[in-house]
Amino acid sequence: MSDVRISRHGHVGIAEICRPPHNYFDISLIRDLAAAFEAFDADPACRAVLLAAEGRNFCAGADFSSPARNTVGGGRQGGSLYQEAVRLFRCARPVVAAVQGAAVGGGLGLALVADFRVASPASRFTANFNRIGFHPGFGLSVTLPRVVGAQKAALLFYTGRRIGGEEAHAIGLADLLVPTEELRAAALALAEEIAQSAPLAVTATRRTLRRGLADAVAEITDHELAEQQRHFATEDFREGVKAMAERRLPVFHGR
Repeated sequence: MSDVRISRHGHVGIAEICRPPHNYFDISLIRDLAAAFEAFDADPACRAVLLAAEGRNFCAGADFSSPARNTVGGGRQGGSLYQEAVRLFRCARPVVAAVQGAAVGGGLGLALVADFRVASPASRFTANFNRIGFHPGFGLSVTLPRVVGAQKAALLFYTGRRIGGEEAHAIGLADLLVPTEELRAAALALAEEIAQSAPLAVTATRRTLRRGLADAVAEITDHELAEQQRHFATEDFREGVKAMAERRLPVFHGR
């Protein structure tokens, strides 16, 4: 698990993504995170999990500029990625995510695996899939409406707009808003506060509140992947990736 650092602080397990500065993900990273979460589930001394990351950004999603890292749309590989993502949703421990910098695309999906997100005014969130030319993934079709409501989720999906930490907090996407220099400590403090409650009761309550969520994510990611694979073959997707690399607005033609 060279790109996922695992440690424990009291009753809090810490899983830290170590691919700075942007922490792009691929199948191996999500698989290693799932293995870390499952190890925390198997540890009776672990009562909550802190999901964190090194570097400037929490997770910038898939790296479309690198064919070696971009496995989202790779046929069976894309399916495997989402199968690993579903493993994260099936884990039992409450998760707090410390979201510094950007959570982009699938990186936003990863942040929404967590029960709670701690952000700062410098944090940035975007579901930029449609702006690049393809369908949302990583279960966001289920998880984003669940957190911010269907109307806000539709706005974020259709526009691909980027919102800062203050707006994210206002719409419920971030649960705590703290100064940047306090972000990691505040996220750990929240995880520790959860860990102070009765662990059997917390686990049971979380299971009740999230009942059916992992199954819904498993079902929706099959649909998301099918839509994504169709869109990856379009001129619009190629234009979206090119425009992103050139830092300009894309010009789409619907083909």
